[in-house]
Amino acid sequence: MLCLFDLDGTLIDSEVGILGCVRHALTQLGVEHPAEMRHWIGPPLRHSFAPLLGHDHDRIEQAVELYHQRFHVIGWREHTVYPGIEAMIGRLKAAGHELAVVTSKPERHARPIMENLPFGGLFSRLYGPDPSSPHSEKASMIAAALADFGAPREHAVMIGDRHFDIDGAVANQVRGVGVLWGFGSREELEKAGADAIARDPEHLTTLLAA
Repeated sequence: MLCLFDLDGTLIDSEVGILGCVRHALTQLGVEHPAEMRHWIGPPLRHSFAPLLGHDHDRIEQAVELYHQRFHVIGWREHTVYPGIEAMIGRLKAAGHELAVVTSKPERHARPIMENLPFGGLFSRLYGPDPSSPHSEKASMIAAALADFGAPREHAVMIGDRHFDIDGAVANQVRGVGVLWGFGSREELEKAGADAIARDPEHLTTLLAA
């Protein structure tokens, strides 16, 4: 089976790095930080910056660039691997599954993260959107993965913690499995049409073997 994994909120807890970079960008622009910011993790940056910056295109682009500047230097290192993930990935690879990452994070930011994860080498490919894109592009990246691996839709699954991941799976008519240890909720994942929901990595391993 081709197992496509989201990165943030699925393989790694990247809240500290992502929100640190958001706060940095807003501070540099003289904009007050929102009290609650967890919802920033998952959607494209431009989508989240827009309402705070009056939908001003130039200010939004400046904020995105400030975010990327800090992320490139330190933000990419500010994450932890969720408990049980490394063992789960090892078991899936040993069972003969193909593994790839499909992330909303630009490839230039996601690649060094993957290269430094102890299990990063077990993934055959990494798919990330163009940094200039305002969209998540999960659907198009999943379609690219299916083509690259020559995988039938019935032999592929997209795994992630937000509705963007399930939306991409539904658009490609592949199985979508939501996970509850990330930044989304069961309600969000079920509403998006998840075929199954995993409560922890061990449960996910069982679901993928079924």
